[in-house]
Amino acid sequence: MGAAKKATVYVDQDLHKAARIHAAESDQSLSDVINEALASYFADIQDDIDDLAVIKKREKESRIPMAKVLSKLKADGVI
Repeated sequence: MGAAKKATVYVDQDLHKAARIHAAESDQSLSDVINEALASYFADIQDDIDDLAVIKKREKESRIPMAKVLSKLKADGVI
């Protein structure tokens, strides 16, 4: 992670309380808890963005009906 940047944000009271409690219980600073939460959130979003890019890239591929896939797997003894 890069250098820390100071920011003022307004957080829902209940979220703030939960974050403070979590910070105290895990012996972390509130900043650390918020940084971890934001990093996790944006990592999840990046996964979604990556998935959408793959879908877009493959959208012209032919489609195979699920029934056909299952029949092939059964015929091959996989299921």
